[in-house]
Amino acid sequence: MLLKKLVEIESPSGREGEIKRFVANYLSDLGYDVVEGHYYLAVNKSDLIVATHLDTVSVKRRFHFDGVYAYGTGACDAKAGVAAMLEAAERGVDYTLAFFCDEEEGGNGSKEFIQSWRYGKMAVVLEPTDLKIASKHYGSLECILEVKGKEAHGATPEYGINAIEKAFEFINEFKEFKITPLKIVGGSDEYVIPSLCELRFDVTFPPEVKLEDVERAIKDVAKKYGNLKILDASDGYISGEVVKILERAVEMCGLKVEHCAMKSWTDALNLKERFDVAVWGPGELHLCHTEFERVRVEDVEKTREVLIKLNDLI
Repeated sequence: MLLKKLVEIESPSGREGEIKRFVANYLSDLGYDVVEGHYYLAVNKSDLIVATHLDTVSVKRRFHFDGVYAYGTGACDAKAGVAAMLEAAERGVDYTLAFFCDEEEGGNGSKEFIQSWRYGKMAVVLEPTDLKIASKHYGSLECILEVKGKEAHGATPEYGINAIEKAFEFINEFKEFKITPLKIVGGSDEYVIPSLCELRFDVTFPPEVKLEDVERAIKDVAKKYGNLKILDASDGYISGEVVKILERAVEMCGLKVEHCAMKSWTDALNLKERFDVAVWGPGELHLCHTEFERVRVEDVEKTREVLIKLNDLI
C-alpha cells in the first residue's frame, strides 16, 4: 500500500528531506520532469494545479490498518492526498502536481511556489474535508500575547496581579470573535503570583469579515494586557470557477457533491494570492494532529479517481 510507505517515512516540518526524495523519484520513474524548489516539488505546466503538503506534525502514532481505516500521523493530513496524487500520476495527468514542505509551520512551500511558479490559473488543495468541497475558506490570525502582571507571595494574591488569570480574562473578553488558546506558558514552582504569562492563540473568521477589522479589535483589547506579536495573518476567500470543474469531476465519479467551509489555515491561503483555489480531500479534520488521526482507504481511492477525471476537464 502506497499510503503505508508514505506514512512510515517520518516527515515532521523541517525534516521533509526523505519524503521529498521519495516523491521526486516516484514521479521521475513515471517519466515526469520534476522541478524542485527549496520547499516544493512540481511537475507539468498547466492552468490547473493540484497540490498538497508533505510535512506532518510530530509523530503521535505509527501506521496501522484495520481493513477500513488507515491510522497514523500524516495518514490523513495530508499523505492520503499525496498517495492519491501519485496514483493518479501513474495513470498519466497533464495538470500541475505540486507538493509543499513546511505547511504545518510557516507555509514556506506554498510561499515559494507562488513566487517562482509562473503557470496556472486555478488550484485544488488536498486537505481533509470529508470529500466535501470547501468553496469558502476562513481567514486566520495567529498571535502571541505577553501578558503582564505583578509578583506577590502565593499566600497573598490580593497584593499581586496574576498574569495567568489575566490571560483568561483576555480570552473571555471577546464576544465578536472566538479566540482559541493553543498554548499558555507562565508561573513557577516557587509559590509566587506569576508576573508574566505567554499566551499563543488563534482566531478564525469567515471571508465576509475582513482581517483588518479582526486585527484592529484584537489590538485594541490586547494593549490592556501586554505586548502582542502577530505570527501569521490572512484574509479568507470564496472560491470561483474552480469549484465548477471540481464539482463536475466529483459527479463523473458518481459521488455526491457537497460543500463546506475550511476553518483551518491551509496552503490555499497563500495560493489565493495568485490562483482561484478550492480545498477538497479525504479524511476528518477534527482527528488530525491527534493520536486518533485516520483516513478511510476507500476515500483515498475515490480521491484518486476524481483526480483522474479532472484530467479530462482541463
